[in-house]
Amino acid sequence: MTANLASRPLARLPPEVNRTLYVRNLPFNVSSEDMHEIFGKYGALRQIRLGTTKATKGTAYVVYEDIYDAKQACEHLSGFNVANRYLIVLYHQSGKATQSVERRAAETARLQREHGVSGTQT
Repeated sequence: MTANLASRPLARLPPEVNRTLYVRNLPFNVSSEDMHEIFGKYGALRQIRLGTTKATKGTAYVVYEDIYDAKQACEHLSGFNVANRYLIVLYHQSGKATQSVERRAAETARLQREHGVSGTQT
């Protein structure tokens, strides 16, 4: 593990970066195995929690063992196409309900424009 730490950059990470990612816009039929295959490429996973209720279907929380692995996954998988759905990957802000609905909608609209998608599921 010491060699792994030695290869890490010395720059400070932005304050929003953490080990837990919040993933939206997942296909409703995505499995835990699919999630491990997609997100496991970026490092050791501690936990994946898929939404199972009507309100949470299409979302997941992905927790990495290492904060740098989570940062790499967030950077590389935001906008990644899974079954014709473009993933929205954000850092989870625990206990922070201050992020407004308008701000989240603006981020979703920006990602849809950036990737040329309408946002409707077929």
